[in-house]
Amino acid sequence: MGNTQVQPPEESFCNLDSPPGLPVVQLYVLPSFFLVVLLLGLPLNLLSLWVFSHQLKRWTRSTVFLFNLTLADTSWLLALPLLVHYHLDGVYWRLGLTLCKTVRMLYHNYFYLSIFFVTCISVDRYLAIVHPLRSLALLSRRQTCLLCVAVWMATLVLSIPVAPMTLIQTCPGSNRTICTLYVLLSKTEKSLPYSVVCSFICFLLPLFSICYCGLRSVRELRRRPCRPDPRNKQLRIRRLLSAVLVLFALFYLPYHLSRNAAILMRAIYPEDPASWWAADLAFALEMSVCSLITCVNPLFSCCIGRQFRNKFLGNVAVMFQQCPGVQVASQISKRTRMTERKRQRISTVTPACALPAPVCTDVNQ
Repeated sequence: MGNTQVQPPEESFCNLDSPPGLPVVQLYVLPSFFLVVLLLGLPLNLLSLWVFSHQLKRWTRSTVFLFNLTLADTSWLLALPLLVHYHLDGVYWRLGLTLCKTVRMLYHNYFYLSIFFVTCISVDRYLAIVHPLRSLALLSRRQTCLLCVAVWMATLVLSIPVAPMTLIQTCPGSNRTICTLYVLLSKTEKSLPYSVVCSFICFLLPLFSICYCGLRSVRELRRRPCRPDPRNKQLRIRRLLSAVLVLFALFYLPYHLSRNAAILMRAIYPEDPASWWAADLAFALEMSVCSLITCVNPLFSCCIGRQFRNKFLGNVAVMFQQCPGVQVASQISKRTRMTERKRQRISTVTPACALPAPVCTDVNQ
């Protein structure tokens, strides 16, 4: 059998009859979610890459981070058809061990790339608000690019242990081969400490960093003397913080809880596969939900960058300009922008507060 290993049956992969619920997720829910993500996320991310590469004249630090976030999403989406085929084919892996390891590593690598780049954006906004002058020396554009390279390399190194824990197994009693996922393997000597370390370094530390940067940024803005805010900077900062916390609450936190629970149940009850079922089902569902993050990240980019948002929505309007509803919406958006410009002119002529405020960089760059 070459690279194929014959081992005791892994209930989450081999047994498609019991327990109830999990086979439904493996055979129908996961491929359905992956197909939706592929059909929606790939066009959105390719369009985002086009906007970043060809239409943005001025790149800020946040632009660099958002571009790398989009690049990470696109790289995973290009590998997603292999997983779709795997699950639609009855969880039957026919593509060999190398591709099996590559796909599992890509999923793990992409997930933490997304977390790290969202964290970098939060730290960048914190530096621009709380330390506007020092941030120019601490994080220049060249240093930002080097930091992005370091993030790619660090996540790749962190994902390397996934490869030796990924196997091709032959299910007993059948000729079906499966591409295992380290989380759902019965032996937990390596998977449990690895999952816990990744959860601490790649999730809890970024989460604490984001919370600290967000609270400090809001407190700094409230401390400053009031002045006209024609661009609604404080409102946009609150929206940014809300978007980041929503991403962690909906996607990252449940994923890590369910993943560690699935491994922990195997470590506590190694001889009782029936006790693994609930945790396995929760983790399989979280894998489905987490795939949606690739569709959400382009919208997250629109929330962060005004320049990107205008170009992105402009391209969307051009793509669907034959639709009357879109034409009406674009006309309304133009009128809204004109009204906002008039209000900005009025606010700059009649300031609401005479006290000057410290100079800070535009948080929406």
